[in-house]
Formats: sequence, structure tokens, C-alpha cells
Amino acid sequence: MSAHPNYIHRLLGDQTWQADAVCRSTPYHQVDPEIFFPAPDDAERIAAARSLCAQCPVSRACLDAALETRDTWGIRGGVTEEERAVLQEDLAERIDRSRVAEALDGRDIHLSAAERKAVAAGAHRQGYSKEKLARILKITPGHAQKMMRIARRAEEHRANAQSGAQDDFGTAA
Repeated sequence: MSAHPNYIHRLLGDQTWQADAVCRSTPYHQVDPEIFFPAPDDAERIAAARSLCAQCPVSRACLDAALETRDTWGIRGGVTEEERAVLQEDLAERIDRSRVAEALDGRDIHLSAAERKAVAAGAHRQGYSKEKLARILKITPGHAQKMMRIARRAEEHRANAQSGAQDDFGTAA
């Protein structure tokens, strides 16, 4: 999943996006919440819920929140429970480069396991200190140092593989 160019990922614990949700009832805009909890074969209600989600300025934040909290009920961000289950399986390996870039810029956002590794690799390439990476990922400096060492080694292995360098055993170094 890649973000819309103007999408700003929500901060850890941030629920303020909900105030802008189209599904939120107000005195002037009544929405039946049951529309977002259709039976799996109720195509009409699923279509109606998706239609509302398509108009929503925070549907991406809604879907991200549902995935990150493992919410398995109803339609969130225009995605059904069954569709989210498939996305949930791949969540740990999700890499959204915009999320990685925002984390490297110091925003305190949710990251998948793969995105955390990508942040460490980016921090290594950009010459960040272990302390700065530790602050970004909310880990100890020792853990940050280990992640940067792993990122450095991975980069060296890629460079060696691309150059065709081999060690004394005839294998890539």
C-alpha cells in the first residue's frame, strides 16, 4: 500500500482523525453505524459502506488503524473484514516508503517490522547516530547500534554481490 502524496500518517496513539470521518454522525449528517457491519453476502450494504469510505478524507488513517490494532469487525477504510485479514497477514512485511521517510524525519508513527528495518538502513545511509535512531524507533542505543550494524552488513553484502566480489572459497563475500 502506498500513500497518497499528501497523506500524513497518524502519530502513535492519535485518534483525532476520527473527527473528520464521514461515518461519524453529527446533528446535520446522520449515519447508521450498522451499515459498516454487513453480513458477508450483503452486497448492497457493503457497496453503501464503501461508497461512504470513498468520500472520506481519513479512510487511509482508518484502514491503517484497523490493521495496526488488528480490528477484525466491520468495514474500515473501505475494506471488508475478509480483505483486511489478507492484508493483516502481510502487515509485518509491509513497507511504505512514505512511512519510512516520515519516521526518519522524526514523526512518531506506526511502523511495520519491515519498515523499522528500513528506517535503520536509512539511518545508516544518512549517517545518523545510534542515539538518534534509538529516539526514532523508541529502542535502546544498544539495540539501535545492532540494527545499524545489520543494515551496514546488508549494504556491504549487496555491494559485494553487485560487484561480483568473491572470497577465497569462490562464494560471494
